[in-house]
Amino acid sequence: MEATTVICVRHKGKVSIGGDGQVTMHATVIKHTAKKVRKLFKDRCLAGFAGATADAFTLFERFEKKLEQYNGNITRASVELAKDWRTDRSLRRLEALLIVADLEHTFVLSGTGDVVEPDDGVAAIGSGGAYAQAAAKALIKYTDMAASEIVRESMLIASEICIYTNDRIIIEEL
Repeated sequence: MEATTVICVRHKGKVSIGGDGQVTMHATVIKHTAKKVRKLFKDRCLAGFAGATADAFTLFERFEKKLEQYNGNITRASVELAKDWRTDRSLRRLEALLIVADLEHTFVLSGTGDVVEPDDGVAAIGSGGAYAQAAAKALIKYTDMAASEIVRESMLIASEICIYTNDRIIIEEL
């Protein structure tokens, strides 16, 4: 998945998700201030997307409905969305990835049915995801920074490396 960076860090009892604001169309930047992360379900869940914007909005909407249906149970909502995403004809064509998190769990969701919970509380998606993830792992290990600070610094590092990621970062935290 190209054209963005979103990272989630769970550290010191907090969970933060950050995303850059750049939207590209082919080799052209068409927006600098997109909001790719948001709070859902009574501000008890965080979500971030990488991929086609319209597809991501559809997935945010569907995921929030699943959260409501399962009373905020992020694990059940994630599994049910992944099942729908994989089996529903119209959803199957969506090109996006989601990171979702609450105070207990973090999941990466994909259209192939993946619901993956990282072992170490760090997950990243998008073209700059690997850079941000590596930076976050180092910052957790070698600094005393808070989760939101780690997200910000990791995103800034990714923005210096990935041409599809900018430094206009939005962070949400629980």
